[in-house]
Amino acid sequence: MSAQTENPAPSLPAPPDEHAGKDAHRIVPVRRTGQWAAAVAVLLLLGGVLVSVVRNDAFQWDVVGAYLTTDSVLRGLGLTLWLTGLVMVLGFALGTLLAVFRLSGNPVLQAVSWGYIWLFRSTPILVQLLFWFNIGALYPRILGVDTVNLLSPIAVAVIGLTLHEAAYAAEVVRGGILSVERGQLEAAQSLGLGPWRRFRRIVLPQAMRSIVPPAGNMLIGTLKGTSIVSIIAVQDLLYSVQLVYHRTYEVIPLLLVATLWYALITSLLSIGQYYVERHYARGTAGTR
Repeated sequence: MSAQTENPAPSLPAPPDEHAGKDAHRIVPVRRTGQWAAAVAVLLLLGGVLVSVVRNDAFQWDVVGAYLTTDSVLRGLGLTLWLTGLVMVLGFALGTLLAVFRLSGNPVLQAVSWGYIWLFRSTPILVQLLFWFNIGALYPRILGVDTVNLLSPIAVAVIGLTLHEAAYAAEVVRGGILSVERGQLEAAQSLGLGPWRRFRRIVLPQAMRSIVPPAGNMLIGTLKGTSIVSIIAVQDLLYSVQLVYHRTYEVIPLLLVATLWYALITSLLSIGQYYVERHYARGTAGTR
């Protein structure tokens, strides 16, 4: 027997089992059975509602198709679009002026702007329209002018809606201006830019990121809100279909005609709002 004990060879670790390693680190997705069941239930419910609407003869879809593009309805739609565009332009022009007054250092201008915004936001638009429609009963003559027949229903609608929208537009513009960092204004002032150039080149482009979303909502709201002028016999879209169903007694299909046109126009405006928002959001985080 040899005196030297033979050292046993060191044992090497067993190679890792590839399949075991994969099983140990495999990520198992969470089962969302409840969410999928809820989604299926909602889809079935929506499908049932859609089928009931399409197959319900009471909706009279043939009458809807017959009146959808008639001349009277299209004229009412054109007046609605014209009124919406004009009111938004005039409302934001006056609202911007009110916002500048509110942000100025002049306490008189601040008080006037605050009082205007408070008054027109506190009064329902229908009440405002009726006041303007009956202005002749309040002031029969102003500066020697007879006011009883001075304002037509369309003029009353433009004035009433514009003054109402200007109060909300003022707050939208003011919020957008306040969203611009003070350092931007100080840097522009240090470069010697005048107040108008500072507003046009520095403040307005940055403020538009905060102005566009609520302004888009206001535009859509104004489009639908113009339907209230039918109360003073302005032949907008709603009043046009009312004239038809007062004659034919087909109330539901004619209301669907107005609904479909409002839904189409608001959808197009929403698409336009998306692209305008994306344009002014360039260079900011989260822009898609």
